[in-house]
Amino acid sequence: MTTEPLIDSRTQVILVDDDPHLRQALSQTLDLAGLKVMPLSDAQGLARRIEADWPGVVVSDIRMPGIDGLQLLEQLHGQDPELPVLLITGHGDVPLAVQAMRAGAYDFLEKPFASDALLDSVRRALALRRLVLDNRSLRMALSDRQALSTRLVGQSAPMLRLREQIGALAPTRADVLILGETGAGKEVVARALHDLSSRRDGPFVAINAGALAESVVESELFGHEPGAFTGAQKRRIGKFEFANGGTLFLDEIESMSLDVQVKLLRLLQERVVERLGGNQLIPLDIRIIAATKEDLRQAADQGRFRADLYYRLNVAPLRIPPLRERGEDILLLFQHFADAASQRHGLPGHTLQPAQRTLLMRHDWPGNVRELQNAAERFALGLELALDGNNPSEPLAAEPTPGSGNLSDQVEYFERSLIAAELARSHSSLRSLAEALGIPRKTLHDKLRKHGLNFADSHSSGTDDLEENRP
Repeated sequence: MTTEPLIDSRTQVILVDDDPHLRQALSQTLDLAGLKVMPLSDAQGLARRIEADWPGVVVSDIRMPGIDGLQLLEQLHGQDPELPVLLITGHGDVPLAVQAMRAGAYDFLEKPFASDALLDSVRRALALRRLVLDNRSLRMALSDRQALSTRLVGQSAPMLRLREQIGALAPTRADVLILGETGAGKEVVARALHDLSSRRDGPFVAINAGALAESVVESELFGHEPGAFTGAQKRRIGKFEFANGGTLFLDEIESMSLDVQVKLLRLLQERVVERLGGNQLIPLDIRIIAATKEDLRQAADQGRFRADLYYRLNVAPLRIPPLRERGEDILLLFQHFADAASQRHGLPGHTLQPAQRTLLMRHDWPGNVRELQNAAERFALGLELALDGNNPSEPLAAEPTPGSGNLSDQVEYFERSLIAAELARSHSSLRSLAEALGIPRKTLHDKLRKHGLNFADSHSSGTDDLEENRP
């Protein structure tokens, strides 16, 4: 049994009519008007060939053998309720046409009708279809941005830039190399790339190359046939093959042996995999997202990593900033993780005290987001907020922040970070924000202006906010 191909997205009008003379005349009318038309004698199997976001319209006669116009309308709207369907009715079929309009038909034309009437209706339907698809695209983009903001929390410039890069790369077919320190969130970024791509319905397979023993890494990745080696009694499907149609995330790629790197390079170039002990080349439709905490260029110069594989992977690099470069995100992230942990454990939430905020802000977070998340978990459980390298019993001495030059700079940086973190939390008005920070609203206005922060950028202002922002 063969499956008919999907309707080409360049097709603007599908015309269905079992009368060959009328079908030819209407096709010529549409064609002469510059529209790309596909004439069909029946509607059998048509609905299955139209994708949800096909950018055209359907014109169909109502009375046809097999699937009639009303049945076709029902099938099409079962897949996409917003697809414009224009129905052609014979003389005396107006009650049937009214029924069709109630069922969701865009328009109906009663025979005989003028060519201009058909063209006018089709053009209006196409304009509506473009508007619907544009709105869908905008809603999807907004949803993607909201999903990224939820997964990758932060308002610092490095995080805004990272989310923008993910949004640009996710819809493409490009393989990606993620660069980031331990605990920075490399798998979170990889999953975001997958979930925001057209592969979102396919598998996401994550594997840590550094956690695999050298003796099994090739079998795990490429699979094997029976008898490929001692103990290989059954065929094994490797991770690359298992991820076919989706995404494979390969973490700690720097730990792979040079022999395995050769096979990976071939897979990336040819998009085929060969199981150990086999001769069959298996085609793959797969996206590779690799991640490393090392400088692969330096590793290549030292002979520990293949230079050709490095250049093949480095087409679309994504660098995850370490937490120490995201100062204004620290308190926001901490509270986010602490609130989530409190909810998960069924415990009341806790509010950070000023001394605890200072402790968090002065820590350099060598374990990055993972370390901060663990600290937030302990805080939510009511345990002491003790961080590696910091003794909570010692005085909280000021330490320079990245790029600071003197005490005044440090104070400015710390003040902005505290306000930005509180600003990112949910506040119904500037009044509640000022109360949370413990300062008058006039002072808050001045500090927001000084630091280039804006309440309206992070919150939808109500009447109260409009009054407070009024000069």
